[in-house]
Amino acid sequence: MTTDPAAPFATPHKSPDLVLEPTFRVGDFTSHGVDCPFVFHHEGRLGMTVVGWDGVGYQTGLSWFDGEAWSEPELVFPRVPGSPHRRYNAALTSIARDPDLRGTGELVAVDGWYYGTYHAYPGAGYESGPGVIGIVRSRDLRSWEEYGELLLPEDGAPWEQGGLYKSWLMFHEDQFWLFYNAKDDRERGWQEQTGLARSVDLAHWERVSDEPLVRNGETGAIDDRFASDPCVLRDGDTWVMFYFGLCSDGRARETFATSTDLLTWERSEHVLIDVGPEGSIDSAYAHKPAVITHDGRLEHYYCAVSLLREPVMIGEYSQRERRGIAVARS
Repeated sequence: MTTDPAAPFATPHKSPDLVLEPTFRVGDFTSHGVDCPFVFHHEGRLGMTVVGWDGVGYQTGLSWFDGEAWSEPELVFPRVPGSPHRRYNAALTSIARDPDLRGTGELVAVDGWYYGTYHAYPGAGYESGPGVIGIVRSRDLRSWEEYGELLLPEDGAPWEQGGLYKSWLMFHEDQFWLFYNAKDDRERGWQEQTGLARSVDLAHWERVSDEPLVRNGETGAIDDRFASDPCVLRDGDTWVMFYFGLCSDGRARETFATSTDLLTWERSEHVLIDVGPEGSIDSAYAHKPAVITHDGRLEHYYCAVSLLREPVMIGEYSQRERRGIAVARS
């Protein structure tokens, strides 16, 4: 009898509707899209940060689940006009939490502070220019201050010099681990892969390798172009990295890799969440994982993208896709 290695992580029950969606209203920070979920428990509540896109850049909101629905995201990590790296973009993507897949997913406070990671791009527009990764901290999840130094693409190896993307922060063995995906510096047809930096003080970071830890698969593999957006959790003696693969067929799908030491990863090449049929909420992309155990069930939140039959005008901007947050459960 063959055991399916994906079975412990399977969440086959997709919700047919988005749990958070863009407003398509001028002036809202989620007017054009809702992206990059990060889920956690905090003080008895299930919470989620999401990144909103408003046609100028990214900002970050906080939403709570009341048992039936998610609240409208509250803007908690906005742009900073005077900042060289946050004047257009502020995408908070993780906060250090309990890393056990079957555990509580509770946020971890260090001396009363909750530490998170964000990425930002230097120009206005959709991910315009090479992105950087920064560290922030908060006592209440609503007011965040910068902490430590930035991770810069130019300090990395060639595979990441085109810019840094979404990161995952966790505390393990008395140090902080920061997994992130990045792209090479080709203007078109670039590839994204995933690497790791570590720190003992959250202020100074050292990359563990000049090579990515999770590479792209061979041509035709589900991740032959992108192996991106890591969500790293522990399942017993095994570490699981949920991530999305972008294939040269143009589709993004959720998959995973496994490790025993967080440094050497084996790609599974299994599809955990596939794109849906025409007319579904995720007919174009099913990607960017955020996984947690809630009420005894594994829940896999992700960014679902579908193409609109007719473009929606938001001011003078023609929006051609619906990008929001979806969930699939075990």
